[in-house]
Amino acid sequence: KGPDNGFDVGSRVKVKIVKNKCAPPFQSAEFDILFNEGISHIGSLIDIGVEKGIIDKKGTWFSYQNTRLGQGREAAREELKANPKLAQEIESTIHAKLAQGVLPKAPLGAKEEALSAE
Repeated sequence: KGPDNGFDVGSRVKVKIVKNKCAPPFQSAEFDILFNEGISHIGSLIDIGVEKGIIDKKGTWFSYQNTRLGQGREAAREELKANPKLAQEIESTIHAKLAQGVLPKAPLGAKEEALSAE
C-alpha cells in the first residue's frame, strides 16, 4: 500500500523456474515488482544484505553499520532510494562478500554452494 493514498504500489512475488537449459531447474527467487518502477533493485539489496548479515534487522528496524535505515522494509527502501551513495556502498559490500566464495541461500531451503576458485 502506498503511504499517501492507500492504493497498492506493487507486489512481492515468488517465482520458480521449472525448465532451464542454462542452469539447474527448479530454482526459485522472491522479489518485489513495483508498478511504477519494475523489479525493485533496492528491495533486493535489502533482502541479500539481511541474509548475508551486512544489514542488521532488529525487530522491524533495519540498520547498516551505525546508520539506521528505517523502521520497516519500505522505510529502509525509501532511505536507500534517497541516499544512492549508501545504497552503492551496501551493494559493493555485498559484491565483496559474494566474491569470497559463498552464494546466497536459495529461498526454498537449498544448501549453500561454495564457488570453486580452481
